[in-house]
Amino acid sequence: MIEDDFYATIKFKSGEEIFAKVAYSEEEDRTFLLLECPIMIEKIKNRGGIQGFRVEPWLKTTKEDLFVVNMEDVLTMSESTDIETIGMHETFSKQQDQLYHPQKKLNRKMGYISTIKEAKKSLEKLYNKS
Repeated sequence: MIEDDFYATIKFKSGEEIFAKVAYSEEEDRTFLLLECPIMIEKIKNRGGIQGFRVEPWLKTTKEDLFVVNMEDVLTMSESTDIETIGMHETFSKQQDQLYHPQKKLNRKMGYISTIKEAKKSLEKLYNKS
């Protein structure tokens, strides 16, 4: 059974800290977390004293965006409603999606391109002939 998802900061027993959209699933006697696009956020400061954030994927060598983690590996988890952090996550998630799954432009090799009116006329003509 998978519960509703929510945003959370997760601290693992290994010391890693990530932010992700989380859902949890209970199967038999174990609980698993489903992490969507987990990211690591680091506060940075430039020479001028201006602070910002660096957002990186949790796992850098995969194109996957959904991970299953055993709850036993989690030290603590805190649900987040921070709009700024959620916004950073959503922006990063969209950028990753566009990078790894670019939208293909339609062309004639994919099939016939027409307007809805033209397609409707063509289909009505085929229907009436049968």
